[in-house]
Amino acid sequence: MSLAPLFSASPAIQVHAIGAILALGLGPVILFSKKGNGLHKILGRIWALSMLATIASSYIIFEVRLWGPFSPIHLLSLYSTYALISGIHFARTGQIVRHKHAMQGLYFGGLIVAGTFTFMPGRVMNLVVFGQPSENGFYAVLAIVVLGALAFKFRKTLLSNIVTYKLGKSISQKV
Repeated sequence: MSLAPLFSASPAIQVHAIGAILALGLGPVILFSKKGNGLHKILGRIWALSMLATIASSYIIFEVRLWGPFSPIHLLSLYSTYALISGIHFARTGQIVRHKHAMQGLYFGGLIVAGTFTFMPGRVMNLVVFGQPSENGFYAVLAIVVLGALAFKFRKTLLSNIVTYKLGKSISQKV
């Protein structure tokens, strides 16, 4: 792993990566901690500012060009802009369930899904993590993200099965 590819990238990519890494790290703390208290609000504001930097810088990154200077990533930037603005609006107007859904969607869609594609061979984060263009590295990251998403989606079922298995095992040991 070397940060040299990131430091030699354009300022837009550097701002984008730093904002995304900060938001990626703060996300789980915010998503899984107590909601509505002062810490949640402060961390949420920092997260929103880091997402703003990430989203704003994404509009001036033109590494992948499929439609003139634009790519599908720019469509994701539009979605992320909408989700961030909506999520903030929902929090300020007391629509907490809608706020929660908007921010979770932004975290998973705007950071996890988009972030996965930064590991494609030849992209900066692929070079940072793997040192050279690595197709296998990208597939490993993709597999981790897909498995993580499935685990998250089915977490209640997985947890109940684990509890049921442990309870059943402990009951059979007592008999």
